Amino acid sequence: MARYEIIGANGSHYIDVTGRDEWALLELAVAGPKGCTPIDNPAPRWSAYVHKLRDMGVDIETVHERHAGPFPGNHARYVMHSLILRAEAQDAA
Repeated sequence: MARYEIIGANGSHYIDVTGRDEWALLELAVAGPKGCTPIDNPAPRWSAYVHKLRDMGVDIETVHERHAGPFPGNHARYVMHSLILRAEAQDAA
């Protein structure tokens, strides 16, 4: 489990994340303003990861985009507007 400081328009707070939720948080941070899509960043449940991160107070925008091709339709692009900082591990001393 890793601890991150989330800094946004309403101040800052800490969250503890692990597994795919942490993976999604880091993917969003690396993507910056261009955001992530399940097409460019394959994962089975992007919407679930985003939902959980939002519940933890991470500011993530969903942008709906149309796509063409053999299976035209819509997809989501997720853009994080919070700044995240990895928190230092606390010694149990």
